Amino acid sequence: MIPERIPFVDLRPGEDAAAVRAAIDRVIARGWFVLGPEVEAFETEFAAACGASHAVGVGNGTDAIALLLRASGVKPGDEVIVPALTAAYTGLAVLLAGATPVFADVEPATLTLDPAACEAAITPRTVAMVPVHLYGQAADMEALQSIARRHSLAVIEDCCQAHLATHRGTPVATRGVGGAFSFYPTKNLGALGDGGAVVTNDASIADRIRRLRNGGQTDRYVHAEAGINSRLDDLQAAVLRARLPLLPQWTAKRRELASAYRRALSGAAGAERAVQPLDERDNGHVYHLFVVRSAERDALQGHLSASGVETLIHYPVPLPRQPAFASLSRGACPAAERAAREILSLPLHPRVSDREIERVSSAVSAFQKGHILA
Repeated sequence: MIPERIPFVDLRPGEDAAAVRAAIDRVIARGWFVLGPEVEAFETEFAAACGASHAVGVGNGTDAIALLLRASGVKPGDEVIVPALTAAYTGLAVLLAGATPVFADVEPATLTLDPAACEAAITPRTVAMVPVHLYGQAADMEALQSIARRHSLAVIEDCCQAHLATHRGTPVATRGVGGAFSFYPTKNLGALGDGGAVVTNDASIADRIRRLRNGGQTDRYVHAEAGINSRLDDLQAAVLRARLPLLPQWTAKRRELASAYRRALSGAAGAERAVQPLDERDNGHVYHLFVVRSAERDALQGHLSASGVETLIHYPVPLPRQPAFASLSRGACPAAERAAREILSLPLHPRVSDREIERVSSAVSAFQKGHILA
């Protein structure tokens, strides 16, 4: 008998359905769809949720990173350090800003940017770093900020997977120049399409990004500089406003599910085929993804698929190996290379049931004991 499928994610509105529908109807009735009152209200509410002074809605998370780089003074010819294991959009954002991404290796235990590798990658042309708070876990910001201060580098935080995450009690996006967020539908706070935001405590950075996102306009049809067209629309802002009050409880649910996985997999070290979760740096992790490692990752994924469990790989190709960056120099990033062969993301989102977590954990346990389904 074919087992009932456990999907990796479910993007249909659930407990938020009525609020989302009311938000959509409100925008349609008003007839204001771009940079209107819903965007302004969401910017205020999201900044408060992040513990920051300003939020600026933009078209997507990639633009948010690129605009932060531009607003912080990054220019063509400059180098920006990014981790070797992340979504390619982090490196692409550096290219969009006109700069050159330089890839540094990641910490083996957490897969966030390795401070020692980051410092080793600095050259006279390096002006900034973009630590990624990967899978919902903050990078080691204290160590990275110390490096940034010694070398006078701007710190742009990629928070696209880390809504409401903290590091040692400090919210992400509040330590450096600012942070970039994505509201792609799969994110912890997702829209019904693309969307993004820049969060910062610097009023001048916020003002510059408001100008850059809207073609560099200082007044209607007056373009003071060469900006871009990257505006959060009111429909998405209204949906995000409907969902933002639920984000704390959704985050708590993600942490609860992650703890259940960790308990179930706690005996992995002595197993025949060990499946090991990534380390949790501290309790500020918001678990956008729950990622495990296995030296037999492909076999594990096949076994879980046969058991009715959908999984994904985030990410199978390190940035230095991406064809889009083939023209760039490639330093050795062994931790990222190995991780890309071993990592697997298990289903984890607020609508996953305890029973489904038990099923996934049981299937992983069977694999560890050598009971592999083809």
